[in-house]
Amino acid sequence: MRTSLKLASAAIGAAALLPLGVTTAMAADGSGNANLAPVALNGVNGSGTAMVTVKGDVVSVTLAAKGLLADQPHAAHIHFGADARHECPAAADDTNKDGHLTTTEGGPAYGPVVVSLTKTGDTSPSSALAVDRFDTAPGGNLSYQRGDITVAPEVATAILAGQAVVVIHGVDYNGDGKYDGTAMSDLDPKLPAEATDPALCGVLKAAPVGAMATGGGGAAAQPEQGLLLAGGALLLAGLGTGAYVVRRARTQA
Repeated sequence: MRTSLKLASAAIGAAALLPLGVTTAMAADGSGNANLAPVALNGVNGSGTAMVTVKGDVVSVTLAAKGLLADQPHAAHIHFGADARHECPAAADDTNKDGHLTTTEGGPAYGPVVVSLTKTGDTSPSSALAVDRFDTAPGGNLSYQRGDITVAPEVATAILAGQAVVVIHGVDYNGDGKYDGTAMSDLDPKLPAEATDPALCGVLKAAPVGAMATGGGGAAAQPEQGLLLAGGALLLAGLGTGAYVVRRARTQA
Protein backbone atom coordinates (compact mmCIF):
# COMPACT_ATOMS: atom_id res chain seq x y z
CA MET A 1 0.00 0.00 0.00
CA ARG A 2 1.44 3.33 -1.01
CA THR A 3 1.67 5.75 1.85
CA SER A 4 1.83 9.48 1.28
CA LEU A 5 4.96 10.87 2.87
CA LYS A 6 4.62 14.26 4.49
CA LEU A 7 7.25 16.85 5.21
CA ALA A 8 8.31 17.18 8.82
CA SER A 9 7.30 20.74 9.58
CA ALA A 10 9.81 21.19 12.37
CA ALA A 11 12.74 20.35 10.10
CA ILE A 12 11.97 22.03 6.81
CA GLY A 13 8.61 23.69 7.30
CA ALA A 14 7.31 26.48 5.14
CA ALA A 15 7.58 28.95 7.98
CA ALA A 16 11.37 28.78 7.72
CA LEU A 17 11.44 28.84 3.95
CA LEU A 18 12.36 32.44 3.20
CA PRO A 19 13.38 34.71 6.08
CA LEU A 20 12.41 38.36 5.81
CA GLY A 21 15.89 39.53 4.90
CA VAL A 22 15.77 37.98 1.42
CA THR A 23 15.63 40.38 -1.48
CA THR A 24 12.55 40.13 -3.69
CA ALA A 25 14.17 41.64 -6.78
CA MET A 26 13.48 39.76 -10.00
CA ALA A 27 16.46 37.66 -11.03
CA ALA A 28 18.11 38.16 -14.38
CA ASP A 29 18.59 35.24 -16.76
CA GLY A 30 21.59 33.04 -16.18
CA SER A 31 22.66 29.63 -14.94
CA GLY A 32 24.35 27.93 -12.05
CA ASN A 33 26.51 24.79 -12.05
CA ALA A 34 27.55 22.58 -9.17
CA ASN A 35 29.92 19.70 -8.59
CA LEU A 36 28.25 17.25 -6.20
CA ALA A 37 30.53 15.63 -3.65
CA PRO A 38 29.93 13.23 -0.74
CA VAL A 39 28.46 14.76 2.39
CA ALA A 40 30.91 14.48 5.28
CA LEU A 41 30.59 11.44 7.57
CA ASN A 42 27.82 9.70 5.61
CA GLY A 43 29.86 7.04 3.87
CA VAL A 44 28.97 7.80 0.26
CA ASN A 45 31.55 7.16 -2.45
CA GLY A 46 29.87 9.05 -5.26
CA SER A 47 29.90 12.25 -7.28
CA GLY A 48 27.76 14.22 -9.67
CA THR A 49 26.98 17.44 -11.45
CA ALA A 50 24.01 19.76 -11.58
CA MET A 51 23.05 22.65 -13.84
CA VAL A 52 20.16 25.03 -13.21
CA THR A 53 19.17 27.47 -15.95
CA VAL A 54 17.22 30.54 -14.82
CA LYS A 55 14.89 32.59 -17.00
CA GLY A 56 13.08 35.08 -14.82
CA ASP A 57 11.26 32.99 -12.23
CA VAL A 58 11.38 29.75 -14.24
CA VAL A 59 14.21 27.24 -13.89
CA SER A 60 15.29 24.10 -15.73
CA VAL A 61 17.39 21.47 -13.99
CA THR A 62 19.82 18.84 -15.31
CA LEU A 63 21.28 16.48 -12.72
CA ALA A 64 23.52 13.44 -12.96
CA ALA A 65 25.20 11.40 -10.26
CA LYS A 66 26.93 8.08 -9.68
CA GLY A 67 27.87 5.99 -6.65
CA LEU A 68 24.43 6.18 -5.02
CA LEU A 69 22.51 3.32 -3.40
CA ALA A 70 21.37 1.32 -6.40
CA ASP A 71 17.75 1.01 -7.51
CA GLN A 72 16.35 3.05 -4.66
CA PRO A 73 14.57 6.43 -4.75
CA HIS A 74 16.74 9.42 -3.94
CA ALA A 75 15.03 12.62 -2.87
CA ALA A 76 16.82 15.62 -4.38
CA HIS A 77 16.29 19.30 -3.71
CA ILE A 78 17.52 22.82 -4.15
CA HIS A 79 18.10 24.32 -0.70
CA PHE A 80 18.37 27.99 0.25
CA GLY A 81 18.00 30.09 3.37
CA ALA A 82 18.95 33.73 3.78
CA ASP A 83 20.52 32.93 7.14
CA ALA A 84 22.30 29.76 5.95
CA ARG A 85 26.02 29.62 5.22
CA HIS A 86 25.32 28.79 1.54
CA GLU A 87 27.63 25.79 1.58
CA CYS A 88 27.68 22.04 2.12
CA PRO A 89 27.81 20.75 5.69
CA ALA A 90 31.05 19.76 7.39
CA ALA A 91 31.78 17.12 10.02
CA ALA A 92 31.52 19.84 12.68
CA ASP A 93 27.79 20.11 11.92
CA ASP A 94 27.24 16.69 13.53
CA THR A 95 25.71 18.27 16.61
CA ASN A 96 24.67 15.03 18.35
CA LYS A 97 28.11 13.47 17.68
CA ASP A 98 26.71 10.17 16.38
CA GLY A 99 29.12 10.08 13.45
CA HIS A 100 26.54 10.92 10.75
CA LEU A 101 24.96 14.09 9.39
CA THR A 102 21.17 14.31 9.19
CA THR A 103 19.27 16.66 6.90
CA THR A 104 18.42 18.87 9.85
CA GLU A 105 22.03 19.02 11.03
CA GLY A 106 22.98 20.18 7.55
CA GLY A 107 20.35 22.93 7.62
CA PRO A 108 22.60 25.71 8.95
CA ALA A 109 24.92 25.10 5.99
CA TYR A 110 22.46 24.83 3.10
CA GLY A 111 19.11 26.07 4.44
CA PRO A 112 15.62 24.63 3.96
CA VAL A 113 14.20 23.04 0.82
CA VAL A 114 12.99 25.58 -1.76
CA VAL A 115 12.57 23.24 -4.77
CA SER A 116 11.80 19.52 -4.76
CA LEU A 117 13.32 17.89 -7.84
CA THR A 118 10.45 15.49 -8.44
CA LYS A 119 9.88 13.78 -11.79
CA THR A 120 6.23 14.80 -12.00
CA GLY A 121 3.74 16.99 -10.21
CA ASP A 122 4.44 19.48 -7.45
CA THR A 123 7.98 20.80 -6.97
CA SER A 124 7.38 22.85 -3.84
CA PRO A 125 8.85 22.10 -0.39
CA SER A 126 5.62 20.22 0.36
CA SER A 127 6.92 17.42 -1.90
CA ALA A 128 10.28 17.16 -0.14
CA LEU A 129 9.54 13.57 0.91
CA ALA A 130 7.32 12.47 -1.98
CA VAL A 131 9.57 9.44 -2.47
CA ASP A 132 7.41 7.85 -5.16
CA ARG A 133 7.97 10.90 -7.42
CA PHE A 134 11.77 11.10 -7.14
CA ASP A 135 14.19 9.30 -9.43
CA THR A 136 15.65 5.95 -8.56
CA ALA A 137 19.31 5.24 -9.24
CA PRO A 138 19.60 2.23 -11.59
CA GLY A 139 22.95 0.61 -10.86
CA GLY A 140 23.75 3.51 -8.53
CA ASN A 141 23.52 6.10 -11.31
CA LEU A 142 20.99 8.90 -11.47
CA SER A 143 20.04 11.04 -14.48
CA TYR A 144 17.40 13.75 -14.14
CA GLN A 145 16.03 16.53 -16.31
CA ARG A 146 13.05 18.77 -15.74
CA GLY A 147 12.18 22.18 -17.12
CA ASP A 148 9.59 24.87 -16.58
CA ILE A 149 9.78 24.83 -12.78
CA THR A 150 8.37 28.09 -11.44
CA VAL A 151 10.15 29.41 -8.36
CA ALA A 152 9.83 32.47 -6.17
CA PRO A 153 11.84 35.44 -7.48
CA GLU A 154 14.06 35.35 -4.40
CA VAL A 155 14.93 31.72 -5.13
CA ALA A 156 15.94 32.57 -8.70
CA THR A 157 18.02 35.43 -7.34
CA ALA A 158 19.70 33.11 -4.83
CA ILE A 159 20.64 30.63 -7.56
CA LEU A 160 22.30 33.36 -9.61
CA ALA A 161 24.00 34.76 -6.51
CA GLY A 162 25.72 31.46 -5.71
CA GLN A 163 23.67 30.97 -2.56
CA ALA A 164 21.62 27.88 -3.49
CA VAL A 165 22.71 24.31 -2.82
CA VAL A 166 21.73 21.03 -4.50
CA VAL A 167 21.43 18.03 -2.18
CA ILE A 168 20.72 14.38 -3.06
CA HIS A 169 19.53 12.24 -0.16
CA GLY A 170 19.66 8.52 0.59
CA VAL A 171 22.58 6.56 2.09
CA ASP A 172 23.42 2.99 3.09
CA TYR A 173 25.29 3.05 6.37
CA ASN A 174 25.26 -0.73 6.92
CA GLY A 175 25.99 -1.63 3.29
CA ASP A 176 23.09 -4.08 2.87
CA GLY A 177 21.70 -2.47 -0.30
CA LYS A 178 18.45 -1.10 1.13
CA TYR A 179 17.06 1.59 3.38
CA ASP A 180 16.79 0.13 6.86
CA GLY A 181 18.46 0.24 10.26
CA THR A 182 17.35 1.12 13.75
CA ALA A 183 17.99 4.87 13.50
CA MET A 184 14.89 6.68 12.26
CA SER A 185 14.68 9.77 10.07
CA ASP A 186 14.72 13.20 11.66
CA LEU A 187 12.19 14.25 9.00
CA ASP A 188 9.71 11.37 9.25
CA PRO A 189 9.93 8.87 12.14
CA LYS A 190 8.26 6.22 9.99
CA LEU A 191 11.30 6.15 7.70
CA PRO A 192 14.82 4.92 8.43
CA ALA A 193 17.46 7.62 8.64
CA GLU A 194 19.20 6.05 5.64
CA ALA A 195 16.30 7.11 3.40
CA THR A 196 16.57 10.82 4.14
CA ASP A 197 20.11 11.61 5.32
CA PRO A 198 22.08 13.66 2.75
CA ALA A 199 24.38 11.80 0.35
CA LEU A 200 25.78 14.29 -2.18
CA CYS A 201 25.92 18.07 -2.05
CA GLY A 202 27.11 20.97 -4.19
CA VAL A 203 26.78 24.76 -4.24
CA LEU A 204 25.42 26.26 -7.47
CA LYS A 205 27.99 28.71 -8.82
CA ALA A 206 26.52 31.27 -11.15
CA ALA A 207 27.54 32.24 -14.69
CA PRO A 208 25.83 34.47 -17.26
CA VAL A 209 23.92 32.85 -20.10
CA GLY A 210 26.32 31.52 -22.72
CA ALA A 211 29.28 31.26 -20.36
CA MET A 212 30.77 28.17 -18.80
CA ALA A 213 30.38 27.95 -15.03
CA THR A 214 32.59 26.12 -12.61
CA GLY A 215 30.67 24.12 -10.04
CA GLY A 216 31.42 24.26 -6.39
CA GLY A 217 30.45 22.08 -3.48
CA GLY A 218 31.41 24.12 -0.45
CA ALA A 219 33.87 22.53 1.93
CA ALA A 220 32.98 19.01 0.77
CA ALA A 221 33.28 19.41 -3.00
CA GLN A 222 35.84 17.94 -5.36
CA PRO A 223 35.81 18.34 -9.18
CA GLU A 224 33.52 15.81 -10.83
CA GLN A 225 35.21 13.41 -13.21
CA GLY A 226 33.50 11.81 -16.20
CA LEU A 227 30.10 13.53 -16.08
CA LEU A 228 29.16 16.42 -18.37
CA LEU A 229 26.75 19.13 -17.37
CA ALA A 230 24.74 19.35 -20.59
CA GLY A 231 22.32 16.71 -21.77
CA GLY A 232 21.47 14.77 -18.66
CA ALA A 233 19.95 11.92 -20.62
CA LEU A 234 23.27 11.40 -22.37
CA LEU A 235 25.37 11.65 -19.24
CA LEU A 236 24.40 8.17 -18.18
CA ALA A 237 23.43 6.74 -21.57
CA GLY A 238 22.32 3.17 -21.72
CA LEU A 239 21.27 2.92 -18.10
CA GLY A 240 17.56 2.74 -18.87
CA THR A 241 14.94 4.11 -16.58
CA GLY A 242 15.02 1.25 -14.07
CA ALA A 243 12.12 -0.07 -12.09
CA TYR A 244 10.92 1.44 -8.89
CA VAL A 245 11.71 -1.49 -6.63
CA VAL A 246 12.20 0.04 -3.25
CA ARG A 247 10.14 -1.41 -0.49
CA ARG A 248 8.96 1.57 1.54
CA ALA A 249 10.49 0.69 4.89
CA ARG A 250 8.46 1.45 7.96
CA THR A 251 5.88 3.62 6.19
CA GLN A 252 3.02 1.94 7.93
CA ALA A 253 2.33 2.45 11.57
